[in-house]
Amino acid sequence: MLQACLLVKNMSKSVKNDSLRNIAIIAHVDHGKTTLVDAMFRQSGLFRANQEVDERLMDTMDLERERGITIAAKNCSVLWQGVRINIIDTPGHADFGGEVERALSMADGAILLVDASEGPLPQTRFVLKKALEANLKIIVVINKIDRQDARCGQVLDEIYDLLIDLDASDEQLEFPLLYAIGREGIAQKDLDDPGENLHVLFDAIVKEIPGPSHDPDKPFQMLVSDLGYSDYLGRLAVGKISNGTARSRDNLVCIGADGCVKPLKVSKLQVYEGMGLRDVDEVGAGDIVGLAGIEDVEIGDTICNQHVPRALPRITVDQPTVSMKFTINTSPLAGQEGKYVQSSRLKERLRKETLLNVAIQVEKTDDRDSIVVKARGEFQLAILIETMRREGYEFCVGRPEVIYRYENGRRLEPINRLLVDCEEQFLGVVTEKLSLRKAKLTNLINNGKGRVRIEFSVPVRALIGYRDEFLTDTRGTGIMHALFEGYEAYRGDCPSRFTGSIVADRTGRAIAYALFNLEPRGRLFITPGDVVYEGMIIGENHRGEDINVNPCKEKKLSNMRAAGKDDNILLSPVKPLTLEQTLSFIREDELVEVTPLSVRMRKTVLSAKARHTQQGVRLKKAACAG
Repeated sequence: MLQACLLVKNMSKSVKNDSLRNIAIIAHVDHGKTTLVDAMFRQSGLFRANQEVDERLMDTMDLERERGITIAAKNCSVLWQGVRINIIDTPGHADFGGEVERALSMADGAILLVDASEGPLPQTRFVLKKALEANLKIIVVINKIDRQDARCGQVLDEIYDLLIDLDASDEQLEFPLLYAIGREGIAQKDLDDPGENLHVLFDAIVKEIPGPSHDPDKPFQMLVSDLGYSDYLGRLAVGKISNGTARSRDNLVCIGADGCVKPLKVSKLQVYEGMGLRDVDEVGAGDIVGLAGIEDVEIGDTICNQHVPRALPRITVDQPTVSMKFTINTSPLAGQEGKYVQSSRLKERLRKETLLNVAIQVEKTDDRDSIVVKARGEFQLAILIETMRREGYEFCVGRPEVIYRYENGRRLEPINRLLVDCEEQFLGVVTEKLSLRKAKLTNLINNGKGRVRIEFSVPVRALIGYRDEFLTDTRGTGIMHALFEGYEAYRGDCPSRFTGSIVADRTGRAIAYALFNLEPRGRLFITPGDVVYEGMIIGENHRGEDINVNPCKEKKLSNMRAAGKDDNILLSPVKPLTLEQTLSFIREDELVEVTPLSVRMRKTVLSAKARHTQQGVRLKKAACAG
């Protein structure tokens, strides 16, 4: 489906390059993928014996290190017994599916890494499905076998069930099986035969994963799967060479999405060596290379011989399911904290994101100061927003909205498969809350150890804003994973939030005396001394309606004193909301104000009088329609 290399695998003249292996590593979040790659680096001889090396080398982004997840697919290589193994690190979250699809376009095989206790989870299912569709050879590694709650036998049965459920072929079901302790750099073929290193894993990769295939009679072809940038070389096109060879200073062409042919001259060729790139004069079929010499190139383009310009099938990705409006900051505090605040800067940054991330789409709106961004999920959008604010951008975003489809007059909505792992005592409240959100229970597993695993089919829109409620209901012990399944008929309206917003009615600084008197109304988001403005959301009302309050009210002082002494003002501690929490909290008429230093929530219409007038107009129209 997405592999250009599939084009050459089934040809009678294809030959294999046995000096190379291109593998992708598939794993759910926190199953030990990055730690295992670290051990592979160390044991392949990439570093000196006494060299100090950081942990989690593949997590190159600050956000990846902070959150402990892989966000962007990355390439690296190790050398084992004369064979160069190119390792492609794939994200473990389904929201970054575009990264998965472009990464798998460079692979000829994959390592499926599964936790010995948790087993295969929904994100594993998503990436594995793409790998099976690409007909990749699979090596299964059950990791963390030293855990006290490890259940290797049951996990292996779950892996077989998953492969059968994904329509794996008989050949794919006969996978090589290894057991590992990634943290200690140990792999073994049998549970009863303790290992000492990762040599059996390296040997399995060389033996089981086929070398990249190519047709020796075809000219140079390379599918662009990634883009990079160098201050010295400019734009870098990264991809796997499907056929032929190329040399530095060669004249080639690039075929874009519209079929337009653009000439280019190769200024530099680089291959991966460890985490870095090494300059080479010539590259051949199967190599994953970085090619410099063209600025106007996009992911999915084909770079090929100028005399025989033939394009490879472009990388195809699943369509986005969630959209969000980005707009300039119009609050009274606009421009005080951000470096880039203009709408032109915002639109240009989002356009560049679409060049690097094939799963992101942007659309213009009637409003010249706003733009709609479409993505796989709200988490992907949250990562994009967090990345931009760290780059100095200041802007506002609206509530995530699902993207509906219409077929034969019917409205279809995206549906997720939701896996919930929680303590048995919380089963009732979780099931009740999800049933109100139009979820359907599809499976329930109770292993008799105090925790249950529940599967639901639930609309994507119903999960927006539910995660915080879920953590509260399960006392922070529940685990929730969602995976996009497809589109179904609209299941009807469901509640999104039962509480209202506490909104400031003036500009100023919050006063402890005022906040103390507002605490009975609900949960506050601000502390004394924080700057507020009219229309800014400063708390959550226990009741369903919004209320306008004065957080700047001071206690009036006079010469008159009551008997006794004044009450001591003690405020409840305020836990700052994260970006994801604010995105899930806001309603349709609210925005999140994002700056490099602050994340605030506000009403779209700041003026309380204007909001009151709009509400009156809506009620009047509703009465007339009724």
